[in-house]
Formats: sequence, structure tokens, C-alpha cells
Amino acid sequence: MGSPPELTVGRLLSTWRLDPPALLLVVLLGGLYGWGVLRLARRGERWSAARTAAFAGAGLGTLVTATMSSLAVYDRVLFWPAALQNVLLDLVAPLGLALGDPLRLALRALPEPSARRLRRVLTGRPVRLLTFPLVSTALVLGTELAVYCTPYFATALRVDALHQVLYLHLLVAGCLFVVPVLTREEALPAWCTHPVRAALVFLDGIVDAVPGIVVLTRGTLIAGAWYGRHHPAWSPDVQHDQQLGGGAMIGVAELVALPFLLAVLVQWARAERSGTAALDRRLDRELVPAPPSPSAPPSAPGAGDRVRPWWETEDGEVARRLRQGR
Repeated sequence: MGSPPELTVGRLLSTWRLDPPALLLVVLLGGLYGWGVLRLARRGERWSAARTAAFAGAGLGTLVTATMSSLAVYDRVLFWPAALQNVLLDLVAPLGLALGDPLRLALRALPEPSARRLRRVLTGRPVRLLTFPLVSTALVLGTELAVYCTPYFATALRVDALHQVLYLHLLVAGCLFVVPVLTREEALPAWCTHPVRAALVFLDGIVDAVPGIVVLTRGTLIAGAWYGRHHPAWSPDVQHDQQLGGGAMIGVAELVALPFLLAVLVQWARAERSGTAALDRRLDRELVPAPPSPSAPPSAPGAGDRVRPWWETEDGEVARRLRQGR
């Protein structure tokens, strides 16, 4: 394997290589998402342009950056580009894809029989187990630790097919946690309300920093034999290279936690506004004029227009609760 030229800022921004399996995945995901948007448009239904931009830019764009940019060119001679690749695939790309809400798009765009089958799969026991928040968080953490604390990563550097499996493994593990949290579909247990989701995301931001801390403080080298043989003369020593990778992992993990938490808080605020608006409409329907009293003098002006408190005249749920509270 030939050594690439010295990594400079210019080469970091301009060096690219084609990765056919990764490109195929990007085209497949983008094509399916675009098909869903077009299908809704043909039916006269709108789909958020912001969600489409998030899916394409932050989601698919991050996939391309992680697998075909200079990070992929230098990942076999420097550890820190490989570490940055991995954290982009299991933290950043899943967040971008989830912001596009592909589950809701699929359920709206598919024909009704296919949508019902997909919903059965999503609500089935295996998927419910894998996407249960504590389980999916453990899967993300376990995946990262397995990469760096077992021969998994060192073997993937030697075997191209396993390297592609590693890419997919990281992406799927990240999506199992992020996509159910951000989708507008009911993909999580009923107790997982927006306040609970916000707490889970905050906890996840702390947990996601653990692999970076492990890499940064580890006394032994990760894939040390490989990088010891292949690191170029212009690169930092292998131990320093590993520390750079651990620091990059911690930085990205903490940076991703903020927009993730913000997205959950925005959904929470929208849900509260929607609930308040629904309650207002219900109150408006229950607030009706009282019928004229038979004992009222006929000459009394406006007797039929007098309004008694609505909770005394109606038998709605809200009215009953107000009467019981008095």
C-alpha cells in the first residue's frame, strides 16, 4: 500500500476517492427518500423541504464525507481520520437521517397494504427491543468499544469487505437510537414522552463521550502493529496520533449532543402548542349560550341571550371536571 502525500489543509478539503459500496448505499437511500417525496407530491400532499434538506445534507452528505473524503484516503495510515470517520457514521449521519423522518415519509408514501406491513414490522417485538432506548444506547456504546477494544478494527484495516461491514454496523447502531427518538411516528413506548426523551438524549450525550475517553487515555496502541508499519514519516508518532483521534471523538460526540437535544426540545414545544390548540377548540365547542329560562319575564330584554357558565350547562369531560373541582 503506497503512502499518500503529506496531509495539509488543502488536501484535507480537496482529496476524495470513490467508494462503490458506500456510493450505492447513498444512492439507494436518496432514491427511496426522493421516491417518497414525489409520491406525496403527486397526491397533492406536501413534505417539509427542511426535512428533505436535513436528510440529504446532514445525513447522506455525512455518509459521503465519512466514506469518500480525505478521511477515507488517510484512514489506513493515520488513526485520527479513521476515528473521525467512525464517530461521523454512528453519531452525525444517523442524526441527519433522523431529522428527515424517513419512517413517517415511508408510512405516508407507501400503498396502504405495504404501509400496514411496515407498521407491523416497526411495532413487532424484535424492533421494539432493539429500539428500546436503554438497549439502543448500550448497542451504540458497545459497538464503539468493540471496535477499539477488540481485533475488530485492526482486522477491518486489512480486509476491505470487513471495513465496509464496519461502516454499516456503525451507521445502523446509531440509527437504532436516533431515528425512533425523532420520528413523529409512535416508535417508542408510551412512557417515553418528550421530557423523558430529552433526559435520554442528555444521558446519551454523556455516554457517547466514553469511547473517546477510552481511546484518549488508553495506554496500549489500537491497531498499533498496523499503524506502526504504515504511518508515513511526516505523520505524528502513533501514540500522539491515537490521542488526536480520541480527542476528535470526544469533541464530535459533545457537539452532536446539542443539536440532538435541541431537536427534541423543538418537538416538545410543538406538541405542547398542538395540545393547547386542541383544548382551545374543544372549549370553544362547549361554550354555547344557555336556553332561555321558562320563568324569565317575557319583557326582560335579552333574556334568551344571557349565558350561564358553560361548565354548568354542558356535560363534556372538561365541564364535568370543572364541576367536580368546585
